[in-house]
Order: sequence, then structure tokens, then C-alpha cells
Amino acid sequence: MKNFAITGVAGYIAPRHLKAIKETGNTVVAALDPHDSVGILDSYFPEARFFTEFERFDRHVDKLRRHNKEKEVHYVSICTPNYLHDAHMRFALRIGADAICEKPLVLNPWNIDALQELEKEYGKKIYTVLQLRLHPKLVELKKKLADDTKRRHQVSLTYITSRGSWYLSSWKGSLEKSGGLATNIGIHFFDLLLWLFGPAIRNDVHVNDEKRVSGFLELKNADVQWYLSIESEDLPKEAGDKKTFRSMTLDGNEIEFSDGFTDLHTLVYKDILEGGGFGTADARDSIQLAHDIRHATPKASAELIHPLASHFAK
Repeated sequence: MKNFAITGVAGYIAPRHLKAIKETGNTVVAALDPHDSVGILDSYFPEARFFTEFERFDRHVDKLRRHNKEKEVHYVSICTPNYLHDAHMRFALRIGADAICEKPLVLNPWNIDALQELEKEYGKKIYTVLQLRLHPKLVELKKKLADDTKRRHQVSLTYITSRGSWYLSSWKGSLEKSGGLATNIGIHFFDLLLWLFGPAIRNDVHVNDEKRVSGFLELKNADVQWYLSIESEDLPKEAGDKKTFRSMTLDGNEIEFSDGFTDLHTLVYKDILEGGGFGTADARDSIQLAHDIRHATPKASAELIHPLASHFAK
């Protein structure tokens, strides 16, 4: 059994990590969050020590390392806001633990270089959560694409996830803290596209504001039109009462991968604990792409591009 510490335990994504740790037969010995609405711990690890201050959390974990080998932390799961990931991964390595970090690993590609140096220095590993690479239907799709190398594919990706006014007032609405929509919401999809169709050759950004971002990607084996939005008015009629609409088509055919999302974190943890996992090198290309999109000058206005149009302006 491995001992885990977790940062950002009061956050939205933390329950999936707690569930994954529990389902893989491991335990959480220490948890951190400045917010104390952490009753979720009772459902998984009620004996875990909880801290609202990083300094006390740091001291406790270090004390375990020095004086209580049975509870020494082996992994630190990082579920904090994006801009804190880098510091918390460094903390994990310093205490002699491996890190399992939510997306995005970091906001800027050059931050990866420094982390890789620290991995070598401390002899520990940083893992990132790229759960879509483990989705059974997408794994199957990748195998099919590998057998179809002569054809250039046409891909359309639309992801609309309605968010209230709170979103832009939180850290997620801060470009410096979240990296904007392309990074905070789009990073998994960009990683998926690059994983399936190869590296980016051309990257045109059409819309780039706080609620919408869209563009055209020329990848090695595919042309991709993509649209991300948190604006409720973009939801199509077929979404019904749902607040989220996800559509990805390949050569005109819908790719269905909506099911099984809540179980993917457990697959990620199982993969890591069995000696696999995705590391810093795996995360680099999507972080670079999201960074480039964030700093790109849009080539069209939002009024000219509708997320469900059959094609976008190139």
C-alpha cells in the first residue's frame, strides 16, 4: 500500500483522485486546501490529517518522512489551481515523493525543462493526468488510425460547457492563473488531437477571448476545425437541458466517447502504480500548443464563426 498526500482536496476534480487512490488499494495520510469544505474526505479517508496552511502541511509531511516510515508520503496528488501546479510538483520532489498532477502540468513549455532537471536531481518522477489516452474507445480509434496512414483526415471538434458569471471572477478567469480557455478547458482535447493525428504544422486562431476560443489546426495527419466555449448561448438545441455539448467528428462521422469519464482517473492511477503513466515529455506538445494559442492574434471575430457551422474561415 502506498501513502498519498493531496493538495487542492476541496476542489472540483479532487473526488476523482480520492476515488482512484481508494480503488487502487492505497491511502491518503495528509490533505491540503485553504478552504475547509472537505467533508468528502469522510467518504474515502477520514483519518487523513487535513491542513488549510501549506506551511503546516509541509512540516507534517516532512515529519512523517523523518520519523514515521509507515506513513511516509510516496505520492503527492495535485488538484490545485493551474498556477500552483509547478510549485506543488517541486514540493513533491523535495520530500522524496513522485507527483501526480492534474492538467495542465504547467502553463508555459519552458517550465517543463526546469521540472525535468529536478526529476533527475531528486530521482523522482512527475506524472500528468492525460486520461483520454486511456479511454477504451479512443485507444481503439488510435489503433485504427495507425493502420490508415495514407489518408488525410478531416476533424471537427466542438466543446461547449456553460459556466456562470462566477467563472470569470474566480482564478479560472485569470489568464495568468489558469492560462485561459485553451489551457484550462482545451488542454485534454489538444493532447488528444496531437496523440491521434501527430504534431502541429499550422495553427490559426480565429477567436480568442475570455469566453470563446476557436481555430484551425493542420496536424501531420489531419485538418482540424475546433471551437471551445463557456457561453450558454452557444449551446445547440440538441443539447436540451444539458449544460455541456461535446462533438468530435472524423471524416464526417461522430466519435462517441462520452461514457466512462468518471472512471478514467482510476485507470490513470492503476497505470502509474503498475510502472506506466504519462510524464513531462508526454505533456510538452499540448502545453506548447495551448501556449501558442493563448498568445496568438485572432484572425476573425466571434460573430463570423459559429461553433456548429459546417466549416470555419481559414
